[in-house]
Amino acid sequence: MGLRDVLFGKKKLAGPARERLFALTTAAVTLDTELGLKTAGVGGVVFKPLSAGEFVRAENDLQQVLDAVTSESGSKLERREDSFGYTWIIVRDAQLEDQVTTVHAVAQGLEEQGFGPQLLAAVFKFDGRPTGDDQKRDNAEELELKAKLEKELPIEPDLSRWFGVFDAPL
Repeated sequence: MGLRDVLFGKKKLAGPARERLFALTTAAVTLDTELGLKTAGVGGVVFKPLSAGEFVRAENDLQQVLDAVTSESGSKLERREDSFGYTWIIVRDAQLEDQVTTVHAVAQGLEEQGFGPQLLAAVFKFDGRPTGDDQKRDNAEELELKAKLEKELPIEPDLSRWFGVFDAPL
């Protein structure tokens, strides 16, 4: 970080850290046995909508990425928009490892087609514990999950950067 970054803040966000996704598959045992969380069979990638000028080119490129990923995996993919206008590529697969691999492939394909800056997050749904019903977060539960998983998963240390993902189309 340079002096300019300290004085004026960073102008560019860090790129996606797609390789971190695979840590989720190694943490699956802890998620299941210690936390009672089992995959719900669905995950996804969310990205910012494109401007009108980018849309026509992007639509064709995005469909090519999805067709390529679908042909290589047994996962089912669908595209959805959420209530905030963000685009989701939903991955349905009973196996967490296959979900993670397919989400990674979708993110990589999007990045290779020039959509890396639009990528916002990868999200995986788990069953077995309370969820953010009525868009309420359970800070105590979040901290418990952090304490039990931080040795296996990369977890954002700055709690002010933790955000709830509500109404995701998963």
